[in-house]
Amino acid sequence: MKHCLFFILTIFAFNAYALDYPKGPNPELTPGSLCQRASSYRYAEQIPYCERDVSSQLKGEIFENYRNQLGFKLDPKTRSSYKIDHFFPLCAGGSNEETNLWPQHISVYTITDPLEGLGCEKMKEGKILQKNLIILIKRAKLNLSEVPEILKNLQDL
Repeated sequence: MKHCLFFILTIFAFNAYALDYPKGPNPELTPGSLCQRASSYRYAEQIPYCERDVSSQLKGEIFENYRNQLGFKLDPKTRSSYKIDHFFPLCAGGSNEETNLWPQHISVYTITDPLEGLGCEKMKEGKILQKNLIILIKRAKLNLSEVPEILKNLQDL
């Protein structure tokens, strides 16, 4: 019984902390999506590329959806601490659709942005396929503790 109570208190404490801001995209609101209306094609694989095109209105809706639907404490006064992130980056063939966007806190994007840049560079060099990079990015953004290992693996390609 004591262990059960400890477990419940631990979960409550984690959830209270986790509700401040999303540590990763919510799989129900943001499952990720690839570019369907390409403005060009890139890399040897001819990956469809969508130009950045997310309206201020859609960015606001994404921010509010994570706040109202998921209960995150996203204060509009601290909006400058967030960017609306493409779960699957544009450089890896991600879309501008709502299903690929989420409010990413500065403490998260400082961890994941280097991985995206390196991954896209490796894709450009033909050292990783889009489908494999998407798997790595998804794993990294849903499990921030894995980013250092994933970065190292990409560097070693």
